[in-house]
Amino acid sequence: MTTYTTGAALPRIFVDKQSPAAYQALVHTSEAVRAVTAEAGLDRVLVELVNLRVSQINGCAYCLDVHTRAARRAGETEQRLGVLAAWRDTEVFTPTERAALALAEATTLPADAAAQERAYGTAREVLTDDQVSAVIWVAITINAFNRVSIMSKHPVRPRPASG
Repeated sequence: MTTYTTGAALPRIFVDKQSPAAYQALVHTSEAVRAVTAEAGLDRVLVELVNLRVSQINGCAYCLDVHTRAARRAGETEQRLGVLAAWRDTEVFTPTERAALALAEATTLPADAAAQERAYGTAREVLTDDQVSAVIWVAITINAFNRVSIMSKHPVRPRPASG
């Protein structure tokens, strides 16, 4: 009989370190997706918004930390980063960004078929076929990285205010 104890969490295995070949395959996928987004004409800010929104939904602190810094380097503003979780209730995102964010959410939460169809329909009106595909691939890839970091419990360490 197997028993499970409650209380202190077991130390986590960093699956990226434990299985480096599998992690490197994910990194290569990410590199290919980055090229696809550039070829589709998606700017880095939009890609980072998608990475952040998916990471917010998944609750991945590590990826939120990484992609907030990446978004800032790409030129994203504090205001837009601050309201990203409530993007539907603001006027600070473009129609293209709104379509990409909705599509990323639908990719992350596919069980809501009606929302998925609405998001896909809006995306097809605003984005090119290449852009629709690229946004979906960005969402798929960051979802995978979120799972790696969440299951490994990758730490987020304090940084000086400038970092």
